[in-house]
Amino acid sequence: MSATASVRGYEVVIGFETHAQLATQSKLFSRAPTAFGAAPNTQACAVDLALPGTLPVMNRAAVECAIRLGLALGARIAPVSVFARKNYFYPDLPKGYQISQFEIPVVQGGAVDFLLGAEKKTVRLVRAHLEEDAGKSLHEDFVGQSGIDLNRAGTPLLEIVTEPDMRSSEEAVAYARELHRIVTWIGICDGNMQEGSFRCDANVSVRRPGEPLGTRREIKNLNSFKFMQQAIDYEVRWQIAQIEDGHAIRQATVLFDPDSGETRAMRSKEDAADYRYFPDPDLPPLHIPEQWVQEQRARMPELPRSMAARFVADYGLPEYDAATLTQSPGLAAWFEAVALASGQAKLASNWIMGEVSRRLNQAEIGIGQAPVSAAQLAALIRRIADATLSHSAARQVFDALWSGESADVDALIAAKGLAQMNDSGALEQIVDAVIAANAENVAQFRAGKVKAFNALVGQVMKASQGKVNPQQVNELLKTRLA
Repeated sequence: MSATASVRGYEVVIGFETHAQLATQSKLFSRAPTAFGAAPNTQACAVDLALPGTLPVMNRAAVECAIRLGLALGARIAPVSVFARKNYFYPDLPKGYQISQFEIPVVQGGAVDFLLGAEKKTVRLVRAHLEEDAGKSLHEDFVGQSGIDLNRAGTPLLEIVTEPDMRSSEEAVAYARELHRIVTWIGICDGNMQEGSFRCDANVSVRRPGEPLGTRREIKNLNSFKFMQQAIDYEVRWQIAQIEDGHAIRQATVLFDPDSGETRAMRSKEDAADYRYFPDPDLPPLHIPEQWVQEQRARMPELPRSMAARFVADYGLPEYDAATLTQSPGLAAWFEAVALASGQAKLASNWIMGEVSRRLNQAEIGIGQAPVSAAQLAALIRRIADATLSHSAARQVFDALWSGESADVDALIAAKGLAQMNDSGALEQIVDAVIAANAENVAQFRAGKVKAFNALVGQVMKASQGKVNPQQVNELLKTRLA
């Protein structure tokens, strides 16, 4: 059961905090590299380790990533923002504090728009602020002890914080997917959830409609959309059960266990005052002049929502098709190449969302690795549109293209003898022969049984070895049987 806007008389309230790791070559305040998978503690320099005498220096590329996100989300980009020290003690935090932003973040406001089914939704953003990541505690490979890997310490993050606008797990996942699409589309984050590049924390609470917001519990580090929905659904059911049993919900940080499908409390949830924020004395205010913003605006790609709107306007696609085809820049470009070369945008959309996507998923590859090119698919679609190929024959040609049997669509059609019969006289002879040989089906059809007509169509297709146009067969049969 999924958490919906009303569960047993309770309203679900969800807000998100998402950490997007920025696609920079070096860390937020040092020149240490950020590549994933290096041996432990080989990518942590003196600045990351907070050794005496070191000072942080701002990474310009990270600021540009923040500007690009602000532009993509329609947010205000603060001309002056301030860094603060967030104080807490944990083994993987060598400084004893994390450099973040508190009172004046770099990105303020904005919104994420998306479709939930056919319904348009908007989630308002509070802020997006720059901060450095902590290290990582390792437990699995040690017996009776833990290790600390500081490679991630200092890695640049944007923490993107929403208002509590979501009212179901489905809506929360749709928001997260759209945000993931945006940050990868504009090139500021690789979006790899398994490697921790895109980490979501869901703040979940329930309340009776019209009552004040309930006490929230924060589900940390959700690293897949599937687990995200499962975790929120379980947490909603758990909170309602606690309230129904007369227990108060206590603010806490919880983790989701995919094996059990349950959340479990990790620690009591801190408030901002517990972190004793104060301005970082080693970092001056960050100034972003308007010229810098305009430079980044000029480098921005066409955004997915505006591209989807263009696909609807220019190609006559349904909104659902347009949203699906703009999931990545590569897929959008591939569709547009097929649509322009074939002159059949809707047919191109159907093939890409259907057969092409199915094959990509089976092979676990992206559109950039597809063995069929956009030009080849366009050539195939042209042969469907001009009635050279039936849809079943087109699938045979597509199979051959995908397997590398040949790169030439017309050569495959000729070699396999798949061209549809265009001789109306020959088709009439086949139809007349089928009618003569199936008197019982003819009588049943004339008595009003639709299935009998379908059986006659099937007999004609069989007699022609699938080389006739089904629409022509239908029209001719109806004329003959009138």
